[in-house]
Amino acid sequence: MRSVPTKPRIATVIGDPAGIGPEVCVKALATGAPQSRSIPILIGNIDAIVDAARICRVDLPLRPVEPARVAELGDTDRIAVIDPGNLRSDEYTVGEPSGPAARAGVEWIRLAQELAAAGAIAGFIMGPMNHKALALGGIAREFSEVPEFEPPGTWQLRINGPLRAVPLTEHVRLRDVPQTVTREAVLRLIMTVDEHLRRWGIAHPRIAVAGLNPHAMFEEDAERIAPAVADARGRGIDASGPISPDAVFRQGLEGRSDAIVTMYHDQGQIAVKTAAFAGACTVFLNLPYVRMGIPHGTAYDIAGTGKAQHLTMLSAMNIAAALASGRGFADAAERN
Repeated sequence: MRSVPTKPRIATVIGDPAGIGPEVCVKALATGAPQSRSIPILIGNIDAIVDAARICRVDLPLRPVEPARVAELGDTDRIAVIDPGNLRSDEYTVGEPSGPAARAGVEWIRLAQELAAAGAIAGFIMGPMNHKALALGGIAREFSEVPEFEPPGTWQLRINGPLRAVPLTEHVRLRDVPQTVTREAVLRLIMTVDEHLRRWGIAHPRIAVAGLNPHAMFEEDAERIAPAVADARGRGIDASGPISPDAVFRQGLEGRSDAIVTMYHDQGQIAVKTAAFAGACTVFLNLPYVRMGIPHGTAYDIAGTGKAQHLTMLSAMNIAAALASGRGFADAAERN
């Protein structure tokens, strides 16, 4: 018989074990904050996790768990670790890209997706991977070529405290952006954002919509974005815009919106990363479970030193638990 936890089960894929992923995971868990909000689970090579705890000088009690038993996990003082046994310690070197490590990392993400789709976990966080290692592993040259990193039909809501921005498209040439800004596409994203914020516990979401052009003053703003906002308002959604791009992000930082719909990747990403880097994270929209990502990479140059900042991973763990529990972004401001 399955146990019914009082906290959501949240898994974290450690990412590339040759990078800083295992270190930021153990340092985040060493704060105890994720355990107070969720039943945390790590997915990856257990030897890499043990080594990371030693390097970071943290005492983190672990227990191996089989994937088939995850749905039975309840609250405990030991961190559950799922190690599928698909990577040996002699197949990679900390601080260097490795094909076997990259292949194992992708398989760990697939396992997390399967557990989330089956309802065994309420969500998961994806640790940092490296595109050079993916190429060495014969997987792909870029992250965008691997569906495990950017699931089709999803959008990425970037979070940095009160500033939360989701772009209409991701990696599109700037010259091609105006063609992607259509009334239908903008309305669809506004509706998706509203639906998810309500699911996550925000009763009356306030959605700001950025303009495309300077001061939101040209044809695309008046003929495509403004009608989409009007359509959303006609559906009972508290949407506003188009708002001048040089003002909308400051308003977001002031807490005047719960999320901002932007017209292209860098429009919002620059604002989110400029506001602060440590603590920023991403949640994917259009999935039936919570899936988080972090904006930094494997940092091979400092891997194995214990120097990597863990605040971004900690924020992702805390927010994943809050969203899965229907508490909105209650933990978004916690940084320790």
